[in-house]
Amino acid sequence: MGSVESASSNVWVLAPDGKHFLQRDITFAPALFKIFDEILVNAADNYRKDPSMNTLDVTIDSEKGSISVFNNGKGIPVVVHKDFGIYVPELIFGHLLTGSNYNDNEKKVTGGRNGYGAKLANIFSKKFVVEAADCQSRKKFRMEWTNNMS
Repeated sequence: MGSVESASSNVWVLAPDGKHFLQRDITFAPALFKIFDEILVNAADNYRKDPSMNTLDVTIDSEKGSISVFNNGKGIPVVVHKDFGIYVPELIFGHLLTGSNYNDNEKKVTGGRNGYGAKLANIFSKKFVVEAADCQSRKKFRMEWTNNMS
């Protein structure tokens, strides 16, 4: 996950106009960056499954201390998992070691590994909300965890 101590690095960031990138020195907590990156990778991986996805929206509200990530791809199936007996989004975001990317010999075309990424964001959040819509089952799913996935 990385260190919680502040680190500095020269990186590319989005300019204040929201249209261009510029290079500058920033100070950040690598662990917080990695947790945020895990959620972004999950959202971006959705494009591989659904090339019609054309929106990946990130909203950072520094006053509320919140980050929201949205994509309009196919989404997570809102069905009960046949082996675990709970809805798939709950399994993905709220239960450890339920990933599917375990084989080191397979060619990687997506991010993530072993089902920890998004769960780490949940574990280290005061509030973590998942909303999913499944066009095949025509169901919506919403679940909220608080106090570090307790």
